[in-house]
Amino acid sequence: MWPGIRLLRRPLSTLSARGLVYEKHGEPLQVLRLQNLVVPSPGDYDVRVKMLAAPINPSDINMVQGTYALLPELPAVGGNEGVGVVAEIGNHVTSVRPGDWVIPVDAGLGTWRTEGLYNESSLVRVPSDIPVVGAATLSVNPCTAYRLLSDYETLRPGDSIIQNASNSSVGQVVIQIASSLGITTINVVRDRSDLSSLVQRLHDLGADHVITEDVLRKPEMKELFKKCPRPRLALNCVGGKSTTEMLRHLDYGGTMVTYGGMAKQPVTIPVSALIFKNVKLCGFWVTQWKRDRAHNREEVTKMIRDLSDLIRRGKLVTPPSTEWPLQDFAKAMRDAQTPFLSRKQILIM
Repeated sequence: MWPGIRLLRRPLSTLSARGLVYEKHGEPLQVLRLQNLVVPSPGDYDVRVKMLAAPINPSDINMVQGTYALLPELPAVGGNEGVGVVAEIGNHVTSVRPGDWVIPVDAGLGTWRTEGLYNESSLVRVPSDIPVVGAATLSVNPCTAYRLLSDYETLRPGDSIIQNASNSSVGQVVIQIASSLGITTINVVRDRSDLSSLVQRLHDLGADHVITEDVLRKPEMKELFKKCPRPRLALNCVGGKSTTEMLRHLDYGGTMVTYGGMAKQPVTIPVSALIFKNVKLCGFWVTQWKRDRAHNREEVTKMIRDLSDLIRRGKLVTPPSTEWPLQDFAKAMRDAQTPFLSRKQILIM
C-alpha cells in the first residue's frame, strides 16, 4: 500500500530525487531530514511524477508525530497532498499520460519530494489551467467541504447551515461552495484581537453571518433566526462546548457532522436533542470516503471536476499561502504550527 522509498547513499544522479524523510515519529523539526532518494523506473501500472508543489496540513504534521489514524511504514516521506506532472508511465497505464497534472487520491503517499513513483490507482488527473497552489490544495480540504455539503442533507437555495472553525481551510471552502449554491452560512469563530479583519475576510469569501462562540450562547441568536431559517446542517470541527451550543440551534431533524476535534474535547450531546429534536449525528473522514470508492472512481472524478470548475469561475479562490523552496522546509514547518496564522504553507519543488 505504501510506496517504498530507498535512501540514496551515493552522489546524486539523473535518477535521483530529494524528499523530506522521517525514520521515527516525533516533532517535525526534530525528525524530518531532507535526503536524496532513488526513484526507480515505472512498473506496468506505475506513474513517475515530478512534484510541483505540496502544502503542509495539520494531518501531515500529526502523521509525522505518529498521532494520526493512518501511519505509513518507516522510513517514510512526509506529506499527503500536492500536485505533480506525469513524467513517465508504465506499459499498462491508461488513465494518465506524460504531461498531465495529477493529485493523490489516497493518504500517506509522501508528497514532500521532488519526484516519486506511484501506482496509477492512487492518482487522479486535474486540469492544468488552474493555479498550481489551487491544484496542490485540492484533494483534502475542498473535497471535505464538498462532501459535507453534498452527502448529509438535501440543501436548496435559501436553506442555511451553521459551522464552527469557520476560518479553517475547510470552513472557508464551505463558505464559498455554499455561497455559489445560494445557501446561507452562519459561521462561528473564536474571539481574537484581529476579529474585525477576520470577519471582513470571511464576508469577502461569501459568508452571510459571522459570530463568535460567545454570541452563540446569547439570546441575540433569536434575532439572527428572524433573518434566516434555522440550519438543517451543522458542521463540527472543534468539539467541546462549541459543539453543544451549536447543536442547540439546529432545526428539527437536522444533522450534525463531525470532521475534526480541534479542542481535543469530547462531543457532548443533550439527551433532549436526540429525543425531542430528532437530530442525527455523523462523522466524516475524507480519506475513508475515497478508499470506499477505490473501485468506482466516478464520484471522485466528478468531485474534482466540479471543484476545478469553481476555481476557474472564480467561485473558489486559492487559499492565502506562503511558498517555500523545499530546502527551507524548517521555516515552513514553524509557520505551519503557529497559532492564528491563517496562511497555508506551500513547499515548492
